[in-house]
Amino acid sequence: MAVDAFISYLSLEKNYSPHTLKAYGKDLQDCSSFLQSLQNELSLEEANYNDIRNWIVSLVEEGLSNRSVNRKITSLKTYYKFLLKIGAIQTNPLARHKALKTSKKIEIPFSQAEMSTLFNEFPFTDDFEGIRDRLIIELFYATGIRRSELINLRLSDLDLPNGNIKVLGKRNKERIIPLLASTRGLFEAYLTAREEVENSALSEYLFITSKGKKVYETLVYRIINGYFSKVSSKVKKSPHILRHTFATHMLNQGADLNSVKELLGHSSLASTQVYTHNSIAELKKVHSRAHPRNKK
Repeated sequence: MAVDAFISYLSLEKNYSPHTLKAYGKDLQDCSSFLQSLQNELSLEEANYNDIRNWIVSLVEEGLSNRSVNRKITSLKTYYKFLLKIGAIQTNPLARHKALKTSKKIEIPFSQAEMSTLFNEFPFTDDFEGIRDRLIIELFYATGIRRSELINLRLSDLDLPNGNIKVLGKRNKERIIPLLASTRGLFEAYLTAREEVENSALSEYLFITSKGKKVYETLVYRIINGYFSKVSSKVKKSPHILRHTFATHMLNQGADLNSVKELLGHSSLASTQVYTHNSIAELKKVHSRAHPRNKK
């Protein structure tokens, strides 16, 4: 089936995460079910824009947010591009579709004070899991890598003598990220503790569970959410917020946008610019405090 080939393509050639693959598959299934419910029982390959637009209208009427609808349409667009590539269709029915308007979503990063409290005052345990968890948090904050990138790190990607780590990002794009001295020290402690874990020698992956298996998405989320729940009252506490925190703090400390773009593995500056709102807010505070016209 074309959908199966499409999912395999995203997995093997585009290196999409299991979570993303599952979401794409569900979106295609949802649309396919709607088209099959129509009087002429259309397939995804047979549908035209009006057919898909009717599906979009039904989603909005069900109360789905514009952001969620746009995400589903992105799945369909990608699928139709794939069908064009393999010659299964001649035209993309969504070629001229414009995304529904959405309100700008602002992610709130952790403050420097919260990060300092976690690293300097929180009592991490000195067993394998405590050492691993602290390193995972440190690596997210020190490098800004994605959750899927961290999970798929291999032992061979780590180059401690030269102080860097190789990360395989979206679309199989590799980037080399320098490691802070503090992160290198945590890695040394972790690798020593890792050697004592049962079956650890059988895993090529850098981060493993206490049973020697590769860490997984929900475990990494629970680690971040669990620790930050003790030092932060923010509603959202996730690996992505740590990535956002990395970018925001770097920009606040004077890093240029292009450098942050490269570290994050973004393909364009537009993706990185979403992190600048907090940097601008910081500049406003400095401007307000320092400008002589604002002094009483």
